[in-house]
Amino acid sequence: MGPKTIYDKLFDRHVAVEKDDDRHIIHEVSSPQAFAGLEAQGRSVRRPDLTLATSDHNVPTTPRPRRMKEPTARLQVQTLERNVKAHGIQYLGLNSKAQGIVHVIGPELGFTLPGTTLVCGDSHTSTHGAFGALAFGIGTSEVEHVLATQTVSTSKWKNVRVWVEGALCNGVGSKDLMLYIINKIGTAGGTGAAVEFAGPTIESLSMEARMSLCNMTIEAGARAGIIAPDDVTFEYIKGRPLAPDASVWDEAVHTWRRLKSDPEARFDQEIKIDATDVTPTVTWGTSPEHAVHVGGLVPHPESFREESKQLNCKQALQYMGLEAGTRMTDIPIDKVFIGSCTNARLEDLRSAANILRGRKISPNIKAALAVPGSGIVKQQAESEGLDRVFINAGFEWREPGCSLCIGLNEDQLNPYERSASTSNRNFENRQGTAGRTHLMSPAMAAAAAVQGKITDVRDFHCEKIEASVPLSYPDNLDDDSRFDEPEESSQTSDRVVETVNKVFRSVEGYVAIMDRANVDTDCILPKQFCTTIVRTGLRDGLFHNLRWSPEGKPEPSFVLNQKPYDKASVLLCTKPNFGCGSSREHAVWALVDFGITCVLAPSFADIFFNNSFQNGLLPGIVNNETISAVEIHAQAGRKIKVDLESQSIFDDNGAKIGSFEVDQHRKQRLLEGLDEISTALLLENRIAQHESQRKTKWPWLDTCVTTGWGKLLGQGKSRLPSVRQEPELNW
Repeated sequence: MGPKTIYDKLFDRHVAVEKDDDRHIIHEVSSPQAFAGLEAQGRSVRRPDLTLATSDHNVPTTPRPRRMKEPTARLQVQTLERNVKAHGIQYLGLNSKAQGIVHVIGPELGFTLPGTTLVCGDSHTSTHGAFGALAFGIGTSEVEHVLATQTVSTSKWKNVRVWVEGALCNGVGSKDLMLYIINKIGTAGGTGAAVEFAGPTIESLSMEARMSLCNMTIEAGARAGIIAPDDVTFEYIKGRPLAPDASVWDEAVHTWRRLKSDPEARFDQEIKIDATDVTPTVTWGTSPEHAVHVGGLVPHPESFREESKQLNCKQALQYMGLEAGTRMTDIPIDKVFIGSCTNARLEDLRSAANILRGRKISPNIKAALAVPGSGIVKQQAESEGLDRVFINAGFEWREPGCSLCIGLNEDQLNPYERSASTSNRNFENRQGTAGRTHLMSPAMAAAAAVQGKITDVRDFHCEKIEASVPLSYPDNLDDDSRFDEPEESSQTSDRVVETVNKVFRSVEGYVAIMDRANVDTDCILPKQFCTTIVRTGLRDGLFHNLRWSPEGKPEPSFVLNQKPYDKASVLLCTKPNFGCGSSREHAVWALVDFGITCVLAPSFADIFFNNSFQNGLLPGIVNNETISAVEIHAQAGRKIKVDLESQSIFDDNGAKIGSFEVDQHRKQRLLEGLDEISTALLLENRIAQHESQRKTKWPWLDTCVTTGWGKLLGQGKSRLPSVRQEPELNW
């Protein structure tokens, strides 16, 4: 067969009729519509034992209230609780001692294992690739597909390797390294690829640091980040509740050791990084690629060679309220956030506490939040006294959750406030309407809190905090909650969406033009509109922060506020990488709900591209010549016709003015309105055969989950909640 990369090996071992399978994590934001689809079609969850659920995105991180304040967020959580109860899925609810962020609890419980394929309706599922797993984010339609079939349709991606050599300097961590890499290759540098991180520097990293690195692979446009498992990996996994027990441990490790790229394996692209060049790094703009070393300056637009990057820089400087040439260390900070699926693990908290011990935050800091990634992380941190370090310094010590990372909950920036954040995205309005985000490491964020401005952490001299208490798990992880039926809501049944005709042949209408690069999913639909359990009603949220000022006034200059473009059915984005960012399908639903059924752009982010086809939205890839031709007709207020069969674009007189590229398999899906779940279920026998072979070849995969939940929930208790049980939930 020839030498293979680790990605090739992972892909090949999970092909079951060209489908990937294994483990599935779900949360409250991207799953309600998937379960509604199952219900509408009378389908069940194929493997509830291989699915793990928690609520994390919009839960409050203040002491758990008896009732969540925000009705739509409360409804999402209640809906998830009802769905997991109905389908017998293990759920770590708000009162569980192990509740937390999906990408923190999966690894710490041992649910994430080398060699598995793990998917979730969340783009940062790439985190789990740090264990030598093939882990990637999917959209809600694919969540439904996985629930119904325990498979997901995917094509083979490109292989990219990032080779890192040299020792990281004092004060430099994996977050700095990843921001440095993204700055080098750009937010579209890994599009269509699985990125393997390798080299002596990577091998020296802890598992927490590796997870931070893989977590942000999606910010470089990649579908997955992978690190070959080694002794560091095995030591982290050993003894965790859902990991293989002693009877099969040696067999599992023997198999895992083979999960590495062969020496002669060929990569589509190789990137070499000298770690000694990396310094503490911080972002200045509205994209993770807008990064510079802490001693640097805010760049001038003219310093970029590409026109699209020059325009992107101008827009970022305007949004961030910064002037080119400003020293990064002269930028003041209003709020500090230490948390998120990138940096909310125990090592991250120790790193920040190392800076804060014996110090106080600056008087100009309005709020400083320390948010553990899970209940287990919180318990461990408190046993080491880290909570007292944060509290004594002036931080708020919170309950687990996504918190200010996404601002989908009660933790948000006010307009024009500036944050030092350990999260993974600094998109416009990400942490709050008109909020300004600077990404950095936990140590850098702590230093910024003390100084009240962006600061070089290397100026702080302190002793490193080491682990003082062995890792332990709560005696009982039972959630003493009750599953409440969702209350009355204006959000109606989602069943009607499942009958929508997804056949697409052509569209004729006005064209709205967006002259922006890297139009992210948070820009397309701000996160506050994602607290919904249905796919409809999102029209008013489309490009909300561009259509409306922070004061709530319409922006007359924005194209969708102008006639006739307020009736546009085609959107032309003239710059590359449309739809980057989250795997949330909500951005696509908002476009369709507005009436836009075709987006033309030079390039698309992978997950958005795939989500579009799942919902009858055509994403067409166009060259500069076609863009220019369509622009002329759009600016003249003339309609065009986009024909999928011929992949051609015509003016209102029927003359061809351009063409577009489209994936041929997905093209047929649109033309025929194919239901992929029904197609997959026709292959039930072959899927079952693959599962049987997997049990024989890797027996620990299923048994460790079966026995592990029994240990966690206590002797004599079912590992999964019975459909008949009615535990009590304190709303």
